[in-house]
Amino acid sequence: MPIKTSGATWLRLIRFEDEHGEVHLGEPVDNELDIGLAVAEGTPVLAHVLDAETPWDADARRTGETKLVVRLLCPLTPQQTGAIRATGLSYIDHAKEMKLALPIVPSLFFKPAATLADPNSAVPVPPVAQDDEVDYEVELAIVIGRRCKNVTKEDALKHVLGWTVVNDLTARKQQDTSSQWGYAKGFDSFCPLGPCIVSTRLLPDPKEVVLQTFVNGDIRQDGTARKMIWHVSEIISYLSQGSTLLPGTVISTGTPPGIGWSRVPRAWLKDGDEVRCHISHGLGTLVNTITYERARPPGDQVSFLVSPSVHHTFAADRGTCS
Repeated sequence: MPIKTSGATWLRLIRFEDEHGEVHLGEPVDNELDIGLAVAEGTPVLAHVLDAETPWDADARRTGETKLVVRLLCPLTPQQTGAIRATGLSYIDHAKEMKLALPIVPSLFFKPAATLADPNSAVPVPPVAQDDEVDYEVELAIVIGRRCKNVTKEDALKHVLGWTVVNDLTARKQQDTSSQWGYAKGFDSFCPLGPCIVSTRLLPDPKEVVLQTFVNGDIRQDGTARKMIWHVSEIISYLSQGSTLLPGTVISTGTPPGIGWSRVPRAWLKDGDEVRCHISHGLGTLVNTITYERARPPGDQVSFLVSPSVHHTFAADRGTCS
């Protein structure tokens, strides 16, 4: 029996700017088209405009208008997602490549809403993360469409709006400095998301999807959700215990093997690299370019407090503490 879900009226939703700079929610006219790849390669994309305030608007309907997609946007705004929930070490084969025991429960961390980045946009890497350390992680993300709390795994999928692609960018050297991952994964634009949301009407259960990452055309990751330690319903249930998941909540569900950290030699993202994160079953390809931000001018220093009693000054041009 098909799973009853949160009831989106569309199959694949995008958010985009038209030729006049107006922002719309819509559905691609060609429902087989890889939207992110098409936009990245300059192929014209037409979309049916939806009359909807939010992606989870149960009354969303086509207006009858068709618009040219001039700029593809993240299908959710930072205001809609809030902080992004993410789980780490969620694949059996990824845990193996990291030489780590399988966790007992999902490892939760948060990425600030400001980490969201549009498909086909440049991701700025701050100077603090430019020392051979930026890594890619293709991930399946859950989008919640119906408020839930203390939900069982049997009922969890009823609250899902759909699925999308996330690149959980990470500064590995920064990650190694702390037991908490939020700083290393929380820089602005370090969570590209899109190109679309695939409705649970089209994909009721993503347990068979294939996840891949390409850097400058070379394949780096090639995994499958069949190797996930927990089914997505178990992740939703776990995260909802004692915590309300609102419509628009994004839950990124971890990455398969092949990250740059685990390769020999290690393969970090460089200035100008193009990263393509692809998930099958209509989710499509999330394309972004890595761009190193310019360092501050010499002598421009940033002060920060290391402990309540010790004050340090960071010389941004030298990358040292004094």
